[in-house]
Amino acid sequence: MEICSQPVPAIKKNHVKKLDEIRKSAKFHPSIWGDYFLRYDSDKTKISDAEREELAKQKEKVRKLLAQTPNDSTRKMELIDAIQRLGVEYHFQKEIEESLQSIHQNYKQQNSKDKDDDHLDPSSVALRFRLLRQQGYNVTSDVFRKFIDSEGNLAASLQDDVEGLLNLYEAAHLGTHGEEILDRAIELCSSRLQAAVHRLTNASLSKRVGEALETPIRKTLTRFGAREFIDVYEEDESHSEALLRFAKLDFNIVQKMHQRELSEVTRWWLKFNVANEMPYARDRIAECYLWAMGVLSEPYYARARKILAKVLSIASIIDDTYEYATLDELQILTDTVERWDVNATLEELPRYVQLCYRSLIETYTIEIADELEEGEAYRLKYAIKDMQKMGKAYFDEAKWLYNNNYIPNLDEYLKVGLITSGYMMASTTSLVGMGDEVSKKDFDWIINEPLIVRAASFICRVTDDSVGDSFEQKPTSTLGYMKQYGVSEEEARVQLKLQLKNAWKDINQECLEPTPASMPILMRVVNLARVIHLLYSHADCYTDPNNSKEFVKKMFIEPLTI
Repeated sequence: MEICSQPVPAIKKNHVKKLDEIRKSAKFHPSIWGDYFLRYDSDKTKISDAEREELAKQKEKVRKLLAQTPNDSTRKMELIDAIQRLGVEYHFQKEIEESLQSIHQNYKQQNSKDKDDDHLDPSSVALRFRLLRQQGYNVTSDVFRKFIDSEGNLAASLQDDVEGLLNLYEAAHLGTHGEEILDRAIELCSSRLQAAVHRLTNASLSKRVGEALETPIRKTLTRFGAREFIDVYEEDESHSEALLRFAKLDFNIVQKMHQRELSEVTRWWLKFNVANEMPYARDRIAECYLWAMGVLSEPYYARARKILAKVLSIASIIDDTYEYATLDELQILTDTVERWDVNATLEELPRYVQLCYRSLIETYTIEIADELEEGEAYRLKYAIKDMQKMGKAYFDEAKWLYNNNYIPNLDEYLKVGLITSGYMMASTTSLVGMGDEVSKKDFDWIINEPLIVRAASFICRVTDDSVGDSFEQKPTSTLGYMKQYGVSEEEARVQLKLQLKNAWKDINQECLEPTPASMPILMRVVNLARVIHLLYSHADCYTDPNNSKEFVKKMFIEPLTI
């Protein structure tokens, strides 16, 4: 998986490095975790009976709170929002679905009777819009026309309403193509929120605004967001003690589950001895598990999480091998992957290429195959097909490098680059271990590059390039755009940012009814887009493990104080 490898400085005009020079310069930071996570064995991560009993007790309190709060109240929407942002929605999916269905039904009845939302403040209107769209309801953005006039200005009543501005800003990130009012809302609200954030006296609100400006809810991974939001929620004077305690207990219990899984995949990974056998490659099992956990954070996706983490780590080795081996070596490797010859030894190739191939074959034919239940074996074929497609695309990139550092135009680049981003392969692989909620029909859909997968792949590719194209010696989306449209680097970056926004709109559209797949499946792809936003928005948090160290600590090492 091309998780932004950055081995060498930028291409200089009139100077093309030889391939041997490029290969020898490819040195990555060693793993900073090593065997650290082996300590989290089954004994140390055991969940006590007392913990389970306390969790069940607090869960029942929250369930009663949900049931007792009227569906037609703003308080119910705020409660649902808090439950979702605290990362415990999976406990109350049925109750939340029923409540939002009721809220949506009331909303439709109001519209049919030409009633407006005069009884609701801007904050409540925006919150309702966001909750319903997150659920897949295709509600209209026209509800915001009374808050933004025909000239595109904020209504006077909203200009100093920070809570209202914040909720409108968050809601607007659920926009789709053609909803100019939501584009304008993001622009207006972000400007006023940036001006207000430093003068707010309410600490909880100030943190919420700051975090929203950094990463809006739509782009926030559930568990990462929960870890931050728990602190913010605790400072909110109106918080529910039962919900807060339940969220903390749940976070710590789920963290133990994740620690145990990370211990298992670390033990599996260490047998490859990457640091010594393939020293040119990135040794990143903890980071790959972090990636997989972001995509599949719910406890009941343990199998899917471990499968994805293993495949991502192997894909990372393959990616680095395609940037290190010679073209002749890569031709043989690519052909062998295409045949999927499980008995091939590749004895004519260097040991590191042999090990790369064996690790790939064994991961699929042993590790993944052993995880599958009777009747699920067909899933392996889909996962292999996407990995083979990615291998061929890696080879295409290698040929560009060997062809005097050939720079393709944007269309040519994306034809290959969307595949080598790894997100088509990861989208398919994420479904392999999800269980009965995924069918063969879903695999037939996802392997044919549907719009949502292409959008997430574009977000991955361009975001990946944005933190590496200033010093990577290979084609990027920025260079491709410059070549195709004859514009400056600055203009290329501006236009690609606009295309990133459009890709998020594609994702939003695909998540509205009627959806091409079930919401649990679509959310894997959404989460892939969210992971790249978290790990690559400001720096490469994969290639340099020091950049992701705090994420790993918060998710897998540091429990919450209760």
